[in-house]
Amino acid sequence: MEQPTGFTLAIDAVTRHVNSARPDAPVRPERTRRHRLAPVRLAAAHALRRLADLTEPAPAPVPTCRP
Repeated sequence: MEQPTGFTLAIDAVTRHVNSARPDAPVRPERTRRHRLAPVRLAAAHALRRLADLTEPAPAPVPTCRP
């Protein structure tokens, strides 16, 4: 191969990926504490959702087939 370092990194990544599906794979504990910025994130999400609703274009009118 032209790039032996890339080959080594790829083999290592594939091995870690395959071994992560094993029943005895290491598990990270979940974080139980709440983030300090959670209210700010929620407020930003609500504001962006309202902005998206306001700027969303209206659907095109359905053409009628009148003779």
